[in-house]
Amino acid sequence: MSIEVKKLSFSYGKVKALDDVSLGLGDGAVGLLGPNGAGKSTLLRILLGFLVPASGEGTVLGYDIRRDQAKIRRLVGYMPEDDCFIAGMDAVTFTSYFGELSGMPREEAMKRAHEVLFYVGLEEARYRLLDTYSAGMKQRLKMAQALVHDPKLLFLDEPTANLDPQGRNEVLELIADIASHKDIRVLLSSHILADIETLCSSVVILNKGRLAAEGRLEDLKATDVSLYELKIKGDGEAFRKDLEALKCRVEETEDKVIKVYMPADRNRMEIFRAAARTGVQIRFFTKSQTSLEDLFAELVGVD
Repeated sequence: MSIEVKKLSFSYGKVKALDDVSLGLGDGAVGLLGPNGAGKSTLLRILLGFLVPASGEGTVLGYDIRRDQAKIRRLVGYMPEDDCFIAGMDAVTFTSYFGELSGMPREEAMKRAHEVLFYVGLEEARYRLLDTYSAGMKQRLKMAQALVHDPKLLFLDEPTANLDPQGRNEVLELIADIASHKDIRVLLSSHILADIETLCSSVVILNKGRLAAEGRLEDLKATDVSLYELKIKGDGEAFRKDLEALKCRVEETEDKVIKVYMPADRNRMEIFRAAARTGVQIRFFTKSQTSLEDLFAELVGVD
């Protein structure tokens, strides 16, 4: 296991950020999901040794999170959600400085800074002041500083936040290349479910500081419900209540598609019988695959 924690708890005053969390993460790219306040960033900071847990234990790459914080930080790259720039620096000076902070000799850190800035696509802008960088360039630079010391494990906290579609796609391509072609394990914390579903083979879902789910994405999406999508004409409210009485969860999208999550042991003909009882006409009907969004909504209780 690259990461293993047992019964981890941490509080900010009276607010419990993590509550008895136990999990184990292996190789490849792992998604860390949860709504705001779920404990994602707190977990990352504990794993890096920035915070000391109130109780519990854990290891990162075999090193103890309480005793071996310095060793862990030499082996882990961290791309924080918030900006971490130093005013007045250019990109190559900034990146090499972070290499030195990780224990690299100055000449080696400078050489490596040039290499990673080229890798993230900032070779033409590496001597520009950071103050002149766009949002997308800043995200690439944060990626470069996380990679400069050649880590074995990479923590990415909301790496595509506040980016336009093109910038987001470019950062996602970088992450995909790192996860598939470099000898680096990736833990990706994000509230953008599509990013996780695109890049990660397994996920951890936190909710209110507790572990809601953990495992292979393919297995977790194989829930005990069947998903049907339909469009109707008629009294949608009565139709919804009839289906909910059958223990179905019913949602309606912005384009008026009704999603019916039916217990797997029920027959889909129940939907048509409900339509007949409530005088509703079904104009479109199809069986769909459940998604990470469906799983997230079911576990966390949000749409």
